[in-house]
Amino acid sequence: MEPRTLILRDESVRRRAVAAVAEAPLGVVVKLSEPTRNAAANAALHAAIGAIAATREWAGKRWPLEVWKRLLVAAWSRANGEPLTLLPALDGAGVDIVQRHTSVMTQREVADLISFVESWAAMTAPEKEIA
Repeated sequence: MEPRTLILRDESVRRRAVAAVAEAPLGVVVKLSEPTRNAAANAALHAAIGAIAATREWAGKRWPLEVWKRLLVAAWSRANGEPLTLLPALDGAGVDIVQRHTSVMTQREVADLISFVESWAAMTAPEKEIA
């Protein structure tokens, strides 16, 4: 049996999915999952992180978007009780953090991450001087 993916966009697709399950031989695995992030969610996440990367320093230095993304995903993961793993680097030079990639997050998770990023940015924004 060839694998296939059906996205439940309307009732006709739902009926096809039900029929496919009814006709499938025993032993076939059926998996239902939330949709992963889409291009719009990815763009919104990168815009929010990009705004931080363009204006903020961390540990005395400006960092590119990808570094900020790793820092913010790690902080969001800890805030949500998700484990991060520190492993000895394969080349023996320090440690590496192993964490989830945003490409496998659901749309709901990415929306929550964007809210976290925006909240973090607001809470840590430097106060503007009053003229």
